[in-house]
Amino acid sequence: MTVTNPGSTTTNKVLGHPLNAWYVVAWDHEVTRRPMSRRVAGRPLALYRREDGKAVALADACWHRLAPLSMGKTVGKDGIQCPYHGIVYNSAGRCISMPAQETLNPSATVPSFPVIERHRFVWVWLGDSAKANPDLVPDMHWADDPAWAGDGGTIHAPCNYQLVLDNLMDLTHEEFVHEGSIGNDALSQAGFDVTHGENTVTLTRWMTDIEAPPVWAAYLRERFPDYVGRVDRWQIITFQSPSTICLDVGVAKAGTGAPQGDRSQGVNGYVLNTVSPETAKSCHYFWAFMRNFETGSQRLTTQTREGVAKIFAQDEEMLRAQQEAIDANPDYEFYNLNIDAGGMWVRRLIERQLAAEGRLLGAV
Repeated sequence: MTVTNPGSTTTNKVLGHPLNAWYVVAWDHEVTRRPMSRRVAGRPLALYRREDGKAVALADACWHRLAPLSMGKTVGKDGIQCPYHGIVYNSAGRCISMPAQETLNPSATVPSFPVIERHRFVWVWLGDSAKANPDLVPDMHWADDPAWAGDGGTIHAPCNYQLVLDNLMDLTHEEFVHEGSIGNDALSQAGFDVTHGENTVTLTRWMTDIEAPPVWAAYLRERFPDYVGRVDRWQIITFQSPSTICLDVGVAKAGTGAPQGDRSQGVNGYVLNTVSPETAKSCHYFWAFMRNFETGSQRLTTQTREGVAKIFAQDEEMLRAQQEAIDANPDYEFYNLNIDAGGMWVRRLIERQLAAEGRLLGAV
């Protein structure tokens, strides 16, 4: 087991959220001509599409009396009308129409935020718009790569977003939280490697010559109907700062070369996860499971989406209980085990981002 030491990290249970970053605000199909509301990093946003289809994110508060614009309606090619007094703003957030007057107050604007659509998601940048580089959108290309099939969903998780990241970086919890589906005792017995870059953390775990957990045994039989035997299993977890984690996971027939790079006798999935903080105690957790086997089977796509949703519901129950315990025990601190190495590096990178923004202390 190779683990790089992240050095000292905050003793706080949870951290704040960087603002100079892309966060998913919605699935692409959720944003339509009809305005909707979603809060990201404490900021209520009004989301809609212009007539040409481009997604728009404005602050969800009218300049006049702070009425939520998301309760209004779209007008013209790119406008949104306040539901209270009818003031209209364009997609840049500038007022273009006021009731009962021709002269427009030049201060009549609402903040508009950079938006980009990629990997089936709508991403928003809430920090310095001059730094909103599209190249910084996390890589989740499996979501719309024709070589991969799958689907996902959204969990409105009742916890700080950092707790979800902790959960995903340490998958030994599968042995206990997800016993009978994706978990078995090989997880806590296996070693792992942790490496990191400037904005990424990767945790790699191989479990060779083990019994396949029930879910993975079923996936393997989808491709190899008559196969019975032991497997080699892998979990390669990659964090992309500040809140995206992609899991390269799968199993192959034991001894067929998967650890050396030959996965031809196995089944491979990517679990895509990106977590958008809502408040200090809630977040939107967007996930998808993509696979590169039996890609033409809608039956398998539907069954997998529903099965993963049930598994993640177990995580949600635990995260809710954990957040409640944190709230009830404000003087308690977290303690770290070897299995927390990946999560500790995640916290270190987030701390660095917050420090660069001058927001490390009292950042939530």
